[in-house]
Amino acid sequence: MNTVKFTVSALAVIAASATAAAARDQIQVSGSSTVLPYATIVAEAFGENTDFPTPVVESGGSSAGLQKFCEGVGENTIDIANASRPIKDSEREACAAAGVTDVMEVRIGYDGIVFANASSGPDFVFTPADWFNALSAKVSKTARWLTTPPQAGTR
Repeated sequence: MNTVKFTVSALAVIAASATAAAARDQIQVSGSSTVLPYATIVAEAFGENTDFPTPVVESGGSSAGLQKFCEGVGENTIDIANASRPIKDSEREACAAAGVTDVMEVRIGYDGIVFANASSGPDFVFTPADWFNALSAKVSKTARWLTTPPQAGTR
């Protein structure tokens, strides 16, 4: 809940300085479908706890949200882009070219993967090798070096 309060506070600061949002009466948010459920909760809390209208939150993906954000400043553009990744240099350059020069990136959390199953279902039986291979840039066929330091050429 503290994260939601912090995010609502951050949104309030943005709202106070967003003159384009004031011209259209609502803050416009677009971006990551992963972030959408969280952003919706934050927008609703913002609307309930401030004198500003509840922001409009849309999905479409991180890249699409950042592309919309970098289209320019004004009533016909969005105010906040939700992304499940940092902004790319090319996106920052596109923003600058369109007059979006004061970009503030705020990290709220990290994406994650959750494995779940019914309590009546079978247990997952993952080995350390399974987790390593799922997260590693290189896949080990033997996983022998998970318990001993890797030797050159053993991957």
